[in-house]
Amino acid sequence: MFQLGKTLVSEDIIENDFVCNLSACKGACCVEGDAGAPLDKEEVEILEDIYPKVKPFLRKEGIDAIEDQGTSITTAFGENETPLINGADCAYVIFDEHNKALCGIEEAYNQGAIDWKKPVSCHLYPVRIKDYSEFSAVNYDRWHICNDACSLGKELEVPIYKFVKQALIRKFGQDWYSELEKVAEEKLKR
Repeated sequence: MFQLGKTLVSEDIIENDFVCNLSACKGACCVEGDAGAPLDKEEVEILEDIYPKVKPFLRKEGIDAIEDQGTSITTAFGENETPLINGADCAYVIFDEHNKALCGIEEAYNQGAIDWKKPVSCHLYPVRIKDYSEFSAVNYDRWHICNDACSLGKELEVPIYKFVKQALIRKFGQDWYSELEKVAEEKLKR
């Protein structure tokens, strides 16, 4: 771990390679697991505001889940997440003609219906941020469903921090990312 401003960053995001391989995993991270995508407080409000514009892009099951549970949920631990369909798929998941999971929010964004891409936690994946009172921890979330992404990243020689560059800039700013690049370059020289 190393410190950048008010973040503690795992060296794993520099040392490991990753490029999503949707043709192999079919977007399993959006349909597997036991929790929705983590949301910050601002994102909870954004989802409430944009839902009417996102709704036409969603599946009936997702709309039903959102209208039953809300545009976001609060867990027993007080954390905010996207709602799930029957404890599995994120309520915002849609599927393309190849049965690949896609984000309905991102599709609305791509079609120009909204100007917000998707929750930053989704944009950052496989990086996960855990906020504490004094700092944020920036970690690599290893999950077996992403083995093909690790292989593709290794083949293309793309470290995690470069794969999620735009998301890291979105979360922490350009100056923070530029500092991260300097640390990564120093590490590579060694």
